[in-house]
Amino acid sequence: MMKSVRVVVVGAGVIGFSTAVCIVEALPFCSVTLMADKFSPDTTSDGAAGILFAAQFPDIPLQRQRCWFKDSFDHLLAITQSQCAPEAGVMLSSGWQIFKEVPAVKKPFWSEFVIGFRLMTDVELKRFPDHKFGQAFTTLKCECSTYLPWLEKRFRKAGGQVEQRKVNNLQELSNSFDIIVNCSGLGSKVLVGDTQVYPVRGQVLKVEAPWVQHFIRDGDGTTYIYPGIRSVTIGGTRQEGDWRLQVDDRDTKGILERCSRLEPSLNKAKILSEWVGLRPSRKNPRVEREVVELQGRPVPVVHNYGHGGWGVTLAWGTALDTLGLVKQSLCEMAPQPKL
Repeated sequence: MMKSVRVVVVGAGVIGFSTAVCIVEALPFCSVTLMADKFSPDTTSDGAAGILFAAQFPDIPLQRQRCWFKDSFDHLLAITQSQCAPEAGVMLSSGWQIFKEVPAVKKPFWSEFVIGFRLMTDVELKRFPDHKFGQAFTTLKCECSTYLPWLEKRFRKAGGQVEQRKVNNLQELSNSFDIIVNCSGLGSKVLVGDTQVYPVRGQVLKVEAPWVQHFIRDGDGTTYIYPGIRSVTIGGTRQEGDWRLQVDDRDTKGILERCSRLEPSLNKAKILSEWVGLRPSRKNPRVEREVVELQGRPVPVVHNYGHGGWGVTLAWGTALDTLGLVKQSLCEMAPQPKL
């Protein structure tokens, strides 16, 4: 095939760039353009702590979720074991997830894919007197403010084009492209009229605390301490349906209090920055394809959005799934031989 099939990926967060890289590297006969109005450092992904573990979505087959997690973990683990690790912003991270009550599921589905997963001993739990149960493991941390520019470089090197522009509707793309890949996150509310996607507001602080070497996450997901390459991310908030992008001082105070309870040394840490992002949440991520009538012709549209707070965790896995859906669309577009 000639370089004849024109593909556009809408969205430049971790989902958009992962998907664009997968497509451009696997399908050299396609010309791939990534289009977005916001790029790093101004995406939701940029503020993400980017630590890998997952929640379970209710209506997606567990085997598919396992693949998403494993594919992402293997992809990022390979980067940590290469010389690219520092420039890609990917590192190994060990620590604890702790629970005030014993959870219904003691070994989550992703536990076999992280490294050295085990239950914490009573001695280890002593330092967290409010918590009854814990899991210890080594996982990965992917810092998107470094990782996204690295992915963009990789995308361009493979022949991808990048265009900064706001896409208001799919119609405006239908003349220039044969396949549309929608990775617009919360933007899908307007772009494709999805009423099921909603924001979950997250506020985090970056602090200077190089002595903190282990992550600590409360199982309820609202309090966490994630050491990174240059700073420690502490958080957070989970405010559903809240669109505020301004930093809230009460949230800052709450985060500092809760995190200092788990790690008292944080009282001495210098605050480097405060950040707010809106997680693009949905009951289940939407990773599927459809054919949409645009300006009188059928155009394949592949969706990959709605990962909520698990975008970094699932990005490469859902990108590979999306690549498969793009390949299916290509097969259907290929001219059929006349009998």
